[in-house]
Amino acid sequence: MFDFNEVLPDIGKLILAAFLGGAIGFEREAHGQAAGIRTNILVGVGACLMMMLSLNMESLYRHLTADSTVRLDPGRIASYAIASMGFLGGGAIIKGKGSVRGLTTAAGLWLVTGIGLAIGAGYIIPAVASTILSLLILYNIRRAKIFFTRDMYSILVLKFSGTECPLDQIKTIFTEFPEVTIQRMNFYQTFSPPTITYRLRLMSKEIAYWREMVTKLSDIPGLTEVSWEEGNVP
Repeated sequence: MFDFNEVLPDIGKLILAAFLGGAIGFEREAHGQAAGIRTNILVGVGACLMMMLSLNMESLYRHLTADSTVRLDPGRIASYAIASMGFLGGGAIIKGKGSVRGLTTAAGLWLVTGIGLAIGAGYIIPAVASTILSLLILYNIRRAKIFFTRDMYSILVLKFSGTECPLDQIKTIFTEFPEVTIQRMNFYQTFSPPTITYRLRLMSKEIAYWREMVTKLSDIPGLTEVSWEEGNVP
């Protein structure tokens, strides 16, 4: 006979896993990540269900003796949940020319998997504490990042019409911005029509002054095109 009171704690675990996973997913979706509320809820509920299944398999075959040919590892299903999360986390990571995005989202999915497994195993307080701690980190560390600077790499392309070489003028302008370092400069020239193109690889700490830099560069006679793109991290 089906006893609802027996499964009520399991249903409560699944609901709690959905709630905690959704709380982390809300933060990710609020910042424009593809793996948002729904993804994190499904990960949390699925991990919780797999953990409960792992624990229940042990109770199902507890009556077997050591002479039985059946061998069970209650933690195997749960361990595969962590391993398989690598595929979903890998899909959340996007690599650009100069940066890798999505690592925090992938780590969040991995964390939600652990939270779901913990709830399924009955470790409710650690699961709730981990969720609160992770939300504090996600919401507050982002604000603290403005106090930390990091190296930024970019490619600046300047195209000039004519045959006059404005290299000295370009270098003079860059001396006004000591925060920017020219790591490499390539030179291209065409004759029909006559153009000169400079491709500069730059390293800097901040980007607030770049508008001013472009304004000064645009005053150089003959400049017809300015383009900026993300550079590879060496």
